Amino acid sequence: MAYISNKYNNSFGSVVSALTKGMKLTLKHFFKAGKRHDATYVNDKNYFNQTEGLVTLTYPYEAIPVPDVGRYRLHNEIDDCIVCDLCAKICPVNCIEIESIKATEDIGLTSDGTKKRLYAATFNIDLAKCCYCGLCTTVCPTDCLTMTKVYDFPETDVKNMIYHFTDLSPEQAREKKQKFEKQQEELAAAKAAAIRAKQDKTKG
Repeated sequence: MAYISNKYNNSFGSVVSALTKGMKLTLKHFFKAGKRHDATYVNDKNYFNQTEGLVTLTYPYEAIPVPDVGRYRLHNEIDDCIVCDLCAKICPVNCIEIESIKATEDIGLTSDGTKKRLYAATFNIDLAKCCYCGLCTTVCPTDCLTMTKVYDFPETDVKNMIYHFTDLSPEQAREKKQKFEKQQEELAAAKAAAIRAKQDKTKG
């Protein structure tokens, strides 16, 4: 009976000791909580000099700067896009949808001097599917597809996670498509006429 009583007293004493140490640590932090950590990134030379005070930020009013090399929300600078389709082909989750239309006229150059020959009737990126691997940005020949520093873009509707980057309205896309089809028909007719003329000349 004495053994059980001593064991109980030792256990109770251990619990009280642990609670006392925990309360002391909590109170120590509580009384030093008037000081705040600055919202600096871990690479800042003064980051580890801040050893006391609150570390929780009042997000979204405060935020720690994000690294430049992180993988965040995708953005396509459509004016520099040549609609080569490489990003859609390499995407492992098929979150990029592209529909191109061949131009019938000169549509200019990208910022790096690459000639543009295609319109982007559709250029959609479904960020709800995206795995943020960065492969699409790696294969982009004109560097128009990049990852921005935006990492917080919540939506209440998953359809809003589809980002549209085309610079054509549906009406303009139909017009460009009809114009290209008409040009192809005219070229086919001219080619057929040239073949007939050659055949007639051979017979004559």
